[in-house]
Amino acid sequence: MTSHRIILDCDPGRDDALAIALTLASPEEIELIGITTVAGNVPLELTQRNARFLCELCGHVDVPVHAGARRPLTRAPVTAEEVHGRSGLEGLEVDEPSMPLQDQHAVDFITETLRASGEEGVTLVACGPLTNIAMVVSDAPKVLPNVRQIVLMGGVSRVGGNVTPVAEFNIHADPEAAAAVFACGRPITVFSLDATYQVLSGPDHAGRLESLGGATAQRLACLLRPFGGGAKGRFGPGHTPLHDPCTVAWLLRPHLFEAQSVPVVVETEGAHTLGATVVDWWGVTGEPPNAQWVTKADGDGVLDLLIERIARL
Repeated sequence: MTSHRIILDCDPGRDDALAIALTLASPEEIELIGITTVAGNVPLELTQRNARFLCELCGHVDVPVHAGARRPLTRAPVTAEEVHGRSGLEGLEVDEPSMPLQDQHAVDFITETLRASGEEGVTLVACGPLTNIAMVVSDAPKVLPNVRQIVLMGGVSRVGGNVTPVAEFNIHADPEAAAAVFACGRPITVFSLDATYQVLSGPDHAGRLESLGGATAQRLACLLRPFGGGAKGRFGPGHTPLHDPCTVAWLLRPHLFEAQSVPVVVETEGAHTLGATVVDWWGVTGEPPNAQWVTKADGDGVLDLLIERIARL
């Protein structure tokens, strides 16, 4: 029996691709009910295509893929092609998928799945801007008790942002959506840059995956190598942080991480702080904690898990 029933909401995206592959390679522990996509790293037309392509590549054409929000709740879209390439999966040759995109909008799919889940509930794993999840919070608040937990990649507190000095891309792309999700009242675990910058793929990791895996793993191995200038060389030659797979790794191996319960709010108005995740580490606001903020990650352990599992595909 699987331990986690999840919907994976994402914007593939090179590191999203690894999160999808890790999920699909772990069916004993994770039941992937469906993948929903959102505009983020690249526009929606590419995120939904990439999700379907990855399902086919990993041999799981049975997983439904639903497209969601084309733009943030109130702002103009932003993308991250400088990090992920024009295709979103730069370095990986993307074939046009034959599996269909589902007709149902992602928000409706999430809502109906939650409504039907009963006491067992569903975990929402969010690896992109939080627009789809925020729309569920706004449009269907009665289904929120069936959200078992939200595990998200986004935000930063201590190490500096990757799009502004204080903001991380997923939160900055739609800060109003992020603010709504953090205020929704459900259990939230946050993998910010504070944690994901501790999970660095180095020059040997792609080679390990290529040597251990078959044809699928060998194609995916390129995603363990850096592309573009998003990190501006801060991690050293050949190293790249693996953000989104941390969310899935936490479901599989929570002992690889440490977290602290804290109050978190999202800045939606500041001229210099838009998209900042403000973490009250010392309880100065008197507000109750609304999230588990992951502070430490065993980078070697996460990479060993990722390589071992994807090599199975």
